Amino acid sequence: MFHRFGPFCLGLALVTALTLSASKAGAMTKVEEVVSAGGIKAYLISEPSIPFMSLSFRFAGGAIGDPEGREGVANLVSVLLDEGAGDLDSQAFQTELEDLAIQLSFSTGRDSFAGDLKTLTENRDRAFELLRLALNKPRFDDAPIARMKSQVQAGLRRRLDDPDRLASRNWFERAFGNHVYARPVDGTIDTVESITTEDLRTFVETRFAKDNLLIGVAGDITGEELGPLLDQAFGELPNTATPLPANPTSPRDTGISVVRQDVPQSKVLFGQKGLTRDDPDYYAAYVTNHILGGGGFSSRLTKEIREARGLAYSVYSYLYPTEQAPIWMGGLGTSNATVSEALGLVQSEIRRMAEGDVSEQELADAKTYLTGSFPLRLTSNDRIAALLVSMQVHNLGTDYLENRNGFIEAVTLEDLRRVAARLYDPDGLLTVVVGDPPDLEG
Repeated sequence: MFHRFGPFCLGLALVTALTLSASKAGAMTKVEEVVSAGGIKAYLISEPSIPFMSLSFRFAGGAIGDPEGREGVANLVSVLLDEGAGDLDSQAFQTELEDLAIQLSFSTGRDSFAGDLKTLTENRDRAFELLRLALNKPRFDDAPIARMKSQVQAGLRRRLDDPDRLASRNWFERAFGNHVYARPVDGTIDTVESITTEDLRTFVETRFAKDNLLIGVAGDITGEELGPLLDQAFGELPNTATPLPANPTSPRDTGISVVRQDVPQSKVLFGQKGLTRDDPDYYAAYVTNHILGGGGFSSRLTKEIREARGLAYSVYSYLYPTEQAPIWMGGLGTSNATVSEALGLVQSEIRRMAEGDVSEQELADAKTYLTGSFPLRLTSNDRIAALLVSMQVHNLGTDYLENRNGFIEAVTLEDLRRVAARLYDPDGLLTVVVGDPPDLEG
């Protein structure tokens, strides 16, 4: 669960954000690799000016490890870990978090299970101890399980007819068929009901391990201080996690699928095969996507679909480098009557990019934005800690913050055209429309 700081701590967070924004916009602070006496590794950016720190961590293997027919196990674990641990029941555990202004939260995705810890320096020893208890000694008492199951199922019921939810679920089912990526991360009403306490304990015992763990820390702590705390929180974990089978794949379907819903505006989701994060062409693809649909009001899709024709309030695209099936995705919302027109414009702009119709000015503008806006990703301890984890996920090295803008600047127009031809296939899109467009079958 998520526990908010009080007004005093929110003020500290704001001051920290402003302080770090100013310091990171110039020379990047050095990333330190800390290795504890017990061998636990973390990336650290030490910022001692404010008595506050954030820690993010990631275990590989999230919802993809859920047993078939009991999808939602990882998600249910994520909402139960702070519902009692060790000798603290749910009320005692959460009361202590509140009293000490400690934020502890967990989340899951397809490929990972993540956690975040925020604490004032004066309370960090106890914060790390509470994290230790949550990871190593979760109680999974009957009453919290029943309560959190009910909350998760209530959320699932509310989203049964949500167009965004329906579009995403149908797109992944169409794209991945029997692959684990086709399963809903948070399960269904029925699968959540079927989850047992043993399922929860098995997930913790098989997924939480030292070889499966990546950690990022930012704020008021030194490497010497961090090492013992890493051992305290994570040192009791098993050395190795149970391996999960790798099953690389790609989207298996193309064309347009319509999910009929009586709404005035259709939700449109489209996508196709993308690039892995370690692909040599990734940065060129990143810049290409910015020009096409990732650049907000400056992107081609926004200019053509929103500004020139007023067909959509928002239209976007992004690279989604999942571990087993990297994809490129995009979406928009438009009136039922203009779905076909909007999709035609999407395909037209994709085709232009694939055929090399991109200018030096577009490249220069994209570079200016992508390099100039990068410091905005470093404006709080939370965001920095999360980025430090991502750097480890993708093996970017401790010097990534110093080198990242150079990778963007190195992209040439020739690179853009070559990679766009590789990435975009206007006739290979898989598109899901949730709504009632009159001129589309389905």
